[in-house]
Amino acid sequence: MQNLNSKFKSKTVIPAKAGIQTKISWIPFFKGMTMMVIFLTFAFLFLTFPIHAQQVSLSLSPPLLELFIKPGKAIMIAYKLENLGDPTFLNLKILPFEAKDNLGNIRIKSEFEGPVRFSLDNADLTLDQPFFLKTNDSQQILLRIRIPENITDGDYYYSLLAETIPPTSSEGIDSARAKATIGSNILVTISNSGNVDIKPKIALFSVRGGFTFNKNIIIFDSSDKIPVVLTVANNGKSMIKPEGQISLKGNFGAISKYDIISKNILAESERMIEATPSAIIECADRRDATSCVSTLNLSGFFIGKYSLSTQIQFGENSPTIFGSTIFYAFPFKMGGGILLATIIIVFIIKKRSDEE
Repeated sequence: MQNLNSKFKSKTVIPAKAGIQTKISWIPFFKGMTMMVIFLTFAFLFLTFPIHAQQVSLSLSPPLLELFIKPGKAIMIAYKLENLGDPTFLNLKILPFEAKDNLGNIRIKSEFEGPVRFSLDNADLTLDQPFFLKTNDSQQILLRIRIPENITDGDYYYSLLAETIPPTSSEGIDSARAKATIGSNILVTISNSGNVDIKPKIALFSVRGGFTFNKNIIIFDSSDKIPVVLTVANNGKSMIKPEGQISLKGNFGAISKYDIISKNILAESERMIEATPSAIIECADRRDATSCVSTLNLSGFFIGKYSLSTQIQFGENSPTIFGSTIFYAFPFKMGGGILLATIIIVFIIKKRSDEE
């Protein structure tokens, strides 16, 4: 009996048999209970003491200011800043910006520059000085813009920025630091004579995708969506707004027209123009945003040669610019499907004839 007991001593659990004493180890059970108690304790603490992040929601109006002014003049603009989130400290500043790409995005510079002068007419507010704004409260901002004498004609672009200031000291485990910035763009055109420098040019007007043959002939399948790209360059020193249409003419004389959406093109920059309906197409490389955006996305069933043309104006007494391009479309996919179906049918008929 002694030898039999020593044989099963290393086993954790031994099935009971007649004349054999069983031995059970409780160590794994207690380990499992310990882990369960720890998990439930942390879950209780997490649910009892949640971590709250500061809610930041700001509104600044008007969101865009376009100012046409002569040197030596000044103007005051009233803004309204609303805090729809948690109470916070805010700081107001003015910084210049420039065009970042041809999609209308801008890049705000880190330092102030340019001849335009800004100040606040508020008795209790100053630029670059923090102030407190409670939840659902608003603050009127009286911004004075002054243009010195003897300034060269041209455009200057700025943003009025309202930036939250995170607390400098810790508020405990149930708070988190948050920072947000909202801005209103200020487009200042300075002119002594009242005239502006308008020098537009079509930088690109073409279709994207398809198969290029002999460098100039672009071919699509009849069922493809055809993205059209129109980019206008502003070589002048003043902002411009394009107006006009894009026309599509097919084989049988039918013409479709698409209106251009009028948007600002900053001085000495380019911008891709949008037309109705504008489109975002699927693309493989999401890192290149310009490859996913088009001026116009043509859809339908196309056969033969098509001509695209555009005519763009920029207001009264301004030059008109023109552009044109062509593309071809043929039913390759449909023809391939018909050919394949014909081959299969002929094969089946021939096989049945051989069997008979």
